[in-house]
Amino acid sequence: MCPASSPTSSSEARRVARRGALALLAAAALLAGCGFHLQGAVSLPEGVHSVYLAVPDEFSPFAAQLQRDIGRSGATLAPSAGVADVVIRVTKDRTGRRVLSVSGSNTPQEYEIFYTIDYSIDRAGKEVVSTQALELRRSYTFDPSVLLAKEHEEEMQRNEMARQLAELVVRRLKSL
Repeated sequence: MCPASSPTSSSEARRVARRGALALLAAAALLAGCGFHLQGAVSLPEGVHSVYLAVPDEFSPFAAQLQRDIGRSGATLAPSAGVADVVIRVTKDRTGRRVLSVSGSNTPQEYEIFYTIDYSIDRAGKEVVSTQALELRRSYTFDPSVLLAKEHEEEMQRNEMARQLAELVVRRLKSL
């Protein structure tokens, strides 16, 4: 049999719950007061409602992420450059990997993956951001005994670099 709950235990539970809620509210107020904001969508400048992406491969991780980030920022993707408020031209969207170190038996032990883009931004028919090159690099150890896991790790790092590059381009667009 379960012991009957006493009125003091339920009121004690309510007091603990209220204290927890108050502590959460106090923490939120402190964070908001110091200027902390959760990372979210970047709002684009006035007059930028549609963006056309001229990319060499619209299915690359970078292009896909850039499309998502532009959508989150409140703009729409324009079907052509002529009807867009802003045109982002990506002339290079390249990723790859290099061997950084090898073992005594000449097998790779460490790789470096990289993601490189070159882009420019046009607004009202004029180039407002000349061609900029951005490159991110990451290194990781390689173990052939867990090949599938290492391939997944590489893909995750490549997607994360694409996300960071897209965020940099959208933040540059915001600064116009």
